[in-house]
Amino acid sequence: MASRSDAELDALQASVKERFLTEKRVLSFDEYLDEFLAHPFRHSRDAARYVHDCFDHFGSYELQVPWGTARRFRLFDQNFSDGEGSADARQPLIGHEHVQEAFYRALSNFVQEGRSNRLLLLHGPNGSAKSTFASCIMRGLEHYSLTEEGALYRFSWVFPGGFDDKSIGFGARPKRPVSSDSFAHMDHDKISAKLLSELREHPLLLLPIPERRALLRKAYAAKGVSEAAPDWLWNGRLGHKNAQIFDVLLTDFGGDLRKLLAHIQVERYYVSRRYRTGVVTIGPQMSVDASERQITADRSLSALPGALLSLSLFETHGELVDGAGGVIEFSDLLKRPLESWKYLLLAIESGEIALNMSNLAVNSVFMGSTNEAHLDAFRQHPEYNSFRARLQLLRVGYLLDYKREQQIYETQIVPQVRSHVAPHAIYVAALWSVLSRLLRSDSGHYEEPALGKIAASLTPMEKALLYADGGIPRRLGADDAKLLRANIETVAREFDALAVYEGITGASPREVRTLVLDAAQHPLHACLSPLGVLDALQALCDKGDYTFLKHKPDSGYHDHRGFLLQVRDSWLGKLDAEVRSSTGLVEESRNEELFERYVTHVSLWVKGERFHDPMTGKYQEPDETLFNRVESVLEVEDPKEFRRNLISVVAAYAIDHPGKMPDPAQIFPRYLERLKEAYYTDRRGHVAAVIRDMLNLLSGTELSAGLSAENRKMAEAAIERMITTYGYCRNCARSCLGELQRARYADS
Repeated sequence: MASRSDAELDALQASVKERFLTEKRVLSFDEYLDEFLAHPFRHSRDAARYVHDCFDHFGSYELQVPWGTARRFRLFDQNFSDGEGSADARQPLIGHEHVQEAFYRALSNFVQEGRSNRLLLLHGPNGSAKSTFASCIMRGLEHYSLTEEGALYRFSWVFPGGFDDKSIGFGARPKRPVSSDSFAHMDHDKISAKLLSELREHPLLLLPIPERRALLRKAYAAKGVSEAAPDWLWNGRLGHKNAQIFDVLLTDFGGDLRKLLAHIQVERYYVSRRYRTGVVTIGPQMSVDASERQITADRSLSALPGALLSLSLFETHGELVDGAGGVIEFSDLLKRPLESWKYLLLAIESGEIALNMSNLAVNSVFMGSTNEAHLDAFRQHPEYNSFRARLQLLRVGYLLDYKREQQIYETQIVPQVRSHVAPHAIYVAALWSVLSRLLRSDSGHYEEPALGKIAASLTPMEKALLYADGGIPRRLGADDAKLLRANIETVAREFDALAVYEGITGASPREVRTLVLDAAQHPLHACLSPLGVLDALQALCDKGDYTFLKHKPDSGYHDHRGFLLQVRDSWLGKLDAEVRSSTGLVEESRNEELFERYVTHVSLWVKGERFHDPMTGKYQEPDETLFNRVESVLEVEDPKEFRRNLISVVAAYAIDHPGKMPDPAQIFPRYLERLKEAYYTDRRGHVAAVIRDMLNLLSGTELSAGLSAENRKMAEAAIERMITTYGYCRNCARSCLGELQRARYADS
């Protein structure tokens, strides 16, 4: 009777065997040729096409930004499966859509040119996600190689034993002729020697160039492929070792190619960072990245045919070999002395790297990273201009959108914090970080003087709000607001062509990450609290250890201690709104309904129409009382002009968002905010009283015992709303409410 373990092993064996056959892990050359003819484009890609297709495989989507949309590639979201159905929870790339687009465009150019002939150099300040960018691409290639569409193949030479178990089947005179059928599927114990292609060379390189080109033309035409074959396959040749073996065997077989190909075993392989297969990261060490070593002196290969043993066979090895067919990243490239890597640029341009005994064909996408200090030093080098054409520079600065910056800390830090994370703790860190990176605009950078004047007047906080959600400063008049709203992208791209740009300096996410983790262990706060983060930021500013903290303030910019006050005030504003909403003194929807009714009546006023009153059933003129009520709160100077501009904005929104109903609250968030502020200003005393009651309950003081039943009920309901609706706990609610009371309600 079979044991339970035997049954389990049988099931496992069947599953593995089925997957092995489904994935077509081992093929003869004939079987591989069938695969190629069925999908010629898929099986004739060089490294640039393969990486380009990897981007396309995962797809892209449109992302809303303040000036419209930006394309984001899903590869950088890292949400793909690991091949077994589970999600890969590794680090995604937050933001940097313009870098993604530039990298993809470079790949597209390589595809059009037939090969990758430049090194893509990511440059930016330390901690700006250059390594994360490369890691996402490498992880994407790993997952892509698991799919049918991303299948990769290499070949090996296999030599079966003679029938006397002492000689190679074609190297001696066996008792019967050697079959011309493939030895690819021969049992392992019958194979006397196997030589791998360490470069993972394409099986079609085994075909002579004239026949290979004819096959490519025929296969492409049969499948309607209009693109040209990559240069690597169209003109490529076998590496030195495989070319020697090919020539000797073809001679021994009298030119019979089928007999030669019978000794070819085609194997599927998978991209792997762990095993350095197809993707490699090379640090700034001072060593050559590829070399050769003799293999025919190895006694383990003594079973090779005598004709091959007479050759001096060398195999290549090293990082450039490991990364063949995929991506090779040179981390901190410019930390290397120029002489140690200048050969790479020459090799990328020529397509070959000279070794001692042969030339190594280059079939990889080369990318590197460096910080701005090393790049600036390289620009001063006498040979920089000669290398510039072989480099494609891709700028990777710090993020300028605090909402995206917040995502970094929420994905990397929050899961590591064991204590409760209070609302807005991460917001405080992200906003301060972005403020530290912004530069004062120069009106001289703008072709339109009016726009330049507006941009130069923007404060750091106004810029941060503009870049995050298109927030227009309240202080601007209607015309200036309209001009700025139409040119947000121009302002955001002001420094793109300059050596000193927004995002080149400021707080690094690495530094802030450590700071936030320290704040989570603050002795005065049981939670990761905004107050703890503010204390940690204050300590950072007091130490002044970082270069960006030593910059002289410039019209509000680089004023890092001043930023603390602004961030604190912004956080208190958010907290205040949540507390007021939690008190239940008024429903949030009431203000929205009021403003929506105002917009409706303004629309009728502009058209010269009347509205139908459902209560009386009569048509009446637009409500002037409503106009006066709203416009007095908004401090409108010219009501008629304001109303016309309001409707123009609504009309523009409708044109830009066809089929979508205009949402006044979304289009005019600032106006709605003013209405809310005005309403709560009238009820400030009531809010202050509820806050005091909430603090008494949370603190467990004796004063809480003296609360009336009604006040106690209202305070408890408000606390419950803060916990369930906004994510507070009783500890952080108490500390945050105490700070709010001291800052804004001490006199009430």
